[in-house]
Amino acid sequence: MGTRQETVQSHRTAEGLPQDAGVLSLLYRYTDQLYRAKTLDAIYDAALSAICDGLETDRASILRFNDEGVMRFVASRGLSQGYRQAVDGHSPWEAGARNAEIISIEDIAQSGESPEIIAAIRKEDIRALCFIPLAPDNRVIGKFMVYYRDARTLGRDKCELALTIARQLGFALQKHEADHAARHLAALVDGSNDAIISKTLDGIITSWNAGATGLFGYTAREAIGKPILMLIPEDRRTEEDEILAAIRAGKRVSSYETVRRRKDGQLLDLSLTISPVKDNDGRIVGASKIARDISERRRHAEAQALLLAEMNHRVKNAYALTSSLLLLSARTTKDADTLAKMVADRLAALARAHSLTLPSAASGEGDKRPDSLRSVLAATLAPFEGSTDAGAPRLVISGDDAPVPDRLVTSLALLFHELATNATKYGSLSVPGGRVELSVRGSEQETEISWLELGGPATSMPAEKGFGSRLLDLAARELGAIERRWEADGLHVILRMARTADPNPGAVVTDSPVAP
Repeated sequence: MGTRQETVQSHRTAEGLPQDAGVLSLLYRYTDQLYRAKTLDAIYDAALSAICDGLETDRASILRFNDEGVMRFVASRGLSQGYRQAVDGHSPWEAGARNAEIISIEDIAQSGESPEIIAAIRKEDIRALCFIPLAPDNRVIGKFMVYYRDARTLGRDKCELALTIARQLGFALQKHEADHAARHLAALVDGSNDAIISKTLDGIITSWNAGATGLFGYTAREAIGKPILMLIPEDRRTEEDEILAAIRAGKRVSSYETVRRRKDGQLLDLSLTISPVKDNDGRIVGASKIARDISERRRHAEAQALLLAEMNHRVKNAYALTSSLLLLSARTTKDADTLAKMVADRLAALARAHSLTLPSAASGEGDKRPDSLRSVLAATLAPFEGSTDAGAPRLVISGDDAPVPDRLVTSLALLFHELATNATKYGSLSVPGGRVELSVRGSEQETEISWLELGGPATSMPAEKGFGSRLLDLAARELGAIERRWEADGLHVILRMARTADPNPGAVVTDSPVAP
């Protein structure tokens, strides 16, 4: 040959590789070994055997570019550790290079390489060597090398065989990486707590992970092949048409919140993210959906909003009550010192009553919390006591008594504190002659508490519910049924508490308009 280093082009004939029985047998064994290989080491071992047998050498190596674009040994036969270290990183191509061809060096001493490289190769008793690119998609990902002790170059048939071995090795490496990525993705999908579902463009479920089973209650066998509409409430079916239209247009549906239905009929608050699924040709063939349960988050948000509203409500009431208690006390005394003591006593009573509207762990009252109905009412309403301008008591509690479980003390105090606050601001306790009569009547089945405002301004049922009405609704769930009547001169509220462990589940507030 005219040069000591030659780029060997592949001139394929119509016949391709020679129909040599030995070559065909070698390629059959090689292909079978690659097919059965489960690990990279098995793939490399099969390739090295085919390289050494087919290209008639006892020394060969396989190198690949790492993430930094440096060529590194990944497998070899017949090479010393010192040699591998001496030529580590050497490559005639850059990662991703196109149209790479075999490079054959007949005699390294005449190659023009650096003296250091030549010395390292000759020390390994190598005179001729060939670089065969690994480029399964016409982009170099690595190479394999063959080494000879005597000067030689590869003929056309050997080049064809070398390229066939390289193509098969490149495809095997691609398949291994794809299988590894698929297994990794499958493990992530199956182990995810989120529901991950795929569907066709017709809305038919094609995959269903364990997270979907946990969220929706259907097994994969029950779900796959069924319409996705089985998860969507009737009033939200139009969402699916909009989603599929966006997916067909190649758009990703960003995370949005909606409602879906479990197998048992329960409705769930979910956050959904939906992306197109494409085939190997880039065509959109379906959609992948990730669903995350946000029911708990929404409940926390609603509870926080309710707490903030209650805090706002209480702060406003505290100012209004302080002003009302001051005016109420001023009507019944002419002495400044007596007035100051009366106001201080009532504010202290107000603080004690307020502590009853908090859970026992937060109230700081410990075992001092009252445990009977009459004592809870008395402690809650103490700040509002006083006399009318005619000298009559403004608050009268009469009737039976009954034990109150600690879990109900807060709800009971909250209810009557709210009624007394509203009476002080708008009802019978807002005028000098107004008063309130509380009566308690017990039976084996229930305890009835009547709150009756007398002598106050004319009342009317509000047009819309405020925060106070929401508190009544909450109290009804804990305590029992509540009925509100707007009488001619004041509000009349009746609470019916069942004498069971579960007072009255599902109880509601019933409102009646102003009596004629």
